[in-house]
Amino acid sequence: MATTRYGDTGYGQEHGRYGDRRGLPAGLRAPFEARHWRELGYVLLSLPVSVLAFTYAITMVSLGAGLLVTFLGIPVLALALAGCRGLGSLERTRARSLLRTSVADPEPLRVRGDGLMAWMGAVFKSGSSWRQLLYSVLLLPWAVFSFTVAFAFWTYGWMMLTYPLWFWVFPVYGGQDGLQLYGDETHSVYLDNPFEIGVTALIGLLVTLATPWIVRALTMVDRGLVHGLLGPSRLSARVVELESDRGVVVDTAAADLRRIERDLHDGAQARLVALAMDLGLAKEKLAEDPQAAARMVDEAHGEVKTALQELRDLARGIHPAVLTDRGLDAALSSVASRCTVPVTVEVDLPSRPAPAIEGIAYFTVSELLQNISKHARARSASVDVWRVENRLMLQVTDDGVGGAQSSAGSGLAGLAERLDAVDGILVVDSPAGGPTTVTAELPWRG
Repeated sequence: MATTRYGDTGYGQEHGRYGDRRGLPAGLRAPFEARHWRELGYVLLSLPVSVLAFTYAITMVSLGAGLLVTFLGIPVLALALAGCRGLGSLERTRARSLLRTSVADPEPLRVRGDGLMAWMGAVFKSGSSWRQLLYSVLLLPWAVFSFTVAFAFWTYGWMMLTYPLWFWVFPVYGGQDGLQLYGDETHSVYLDNPFEIGVTALIGLLVTLATPWIVRALTMVDRGLVHGLLGPSRLSARVVELESDRGVVVDTAAADLRRIERDLHDGAQARLVALAMDLGLAKEKLAEDPQAAARMVDEAHGEVKTALQELRDLARGIHPAVLTDRGLDAALSSVASRCTVPVTVEVDLPSRPAPAIEGIAYFTVSELLQNISKHARARSASVDVWRVENRLMLQVTDDGVGGAQSSAGSGLAGLAERLDAVDGILVVDSPAGGPTTVTAELPWRG
């Protein structure tokens, strides 16, 4: 599912109240919107913040490095890194409030043991501590550049745009007959006619309209610095994701085992117990009443067929033989034939994906078709399977009543968790009244 890493995607997201009332294009509204002023404030505020962060980082690191000949250097360096972590926390807060960008906190310190030495060891071993120290050093040159560019464009843009107002409020008298003139100190250049004044204001307008987008480009670099140096490392985020996926896989496997056990206990096992009792009664009646015994054997034969069918269904639910032998095309066609509505299946694959991915794809389509049979009230459905580069794509569509939700606790939410455990994605498009389209994306190789 698509996400925006750096928060806002465009100025259009914030001007709903302006668009309905003023009807102005986004480019004309941008200089007056709250987002522009937040981003401009962030850029201007970055300069004093960067000076403080740079001064602290360089001073403390230099002091600690100079004192390394003694034991005092180690706690000073640890204090420098801890202070940079505190500055990083403030910077993440500033980015969230002014840039509206979501920045996750880095991995916490893993202090093994008690005492000052254990804490200092955790600080030195933490990669986020060194990344936040690097941020404190790199922020100053970038803040100087971005401050200069943003301040220059904003100042000169508004100054030139409002030049006719300055011309009227603060007139300079010179030349013949008291003509109002503007020019340089040597009086060699004059803006003394409406055309020149109009061109100046027009240039100022263009610069003013361009300033929000220039500031936005500058803050994109700030967002990159904050996410890259102040957020969790990619390795740490991946470890957390894998731990979460492992939990989902374990829970899913446990749930499947419980389902299989329940189906065996309530279905085939119960029928086999009843069958054994019926055969025992038939054996007792065989000598006394052969006809009754024959009827009981006949009934037991029917129970055997039913139990065998239930066992086949259960085995198909674990892993169908047709999937192993003939692949997704035949397996999905078999599932579609058992759906309560006509289903069109189209599989366009150059080869077979990994067995684990193939199994997940099969069960995904199977569960989606079961939902169509139970809830969709559809007249027809379709299943499309194809490959895009190294991804396996599945799409199940029906013309039912719609309204399917992937909220927490629903079957679709559980299905999405299963796909996410293998880096898959589930997208549900089901407006009220239909149609419903569920698209799943899986890695080609697990």
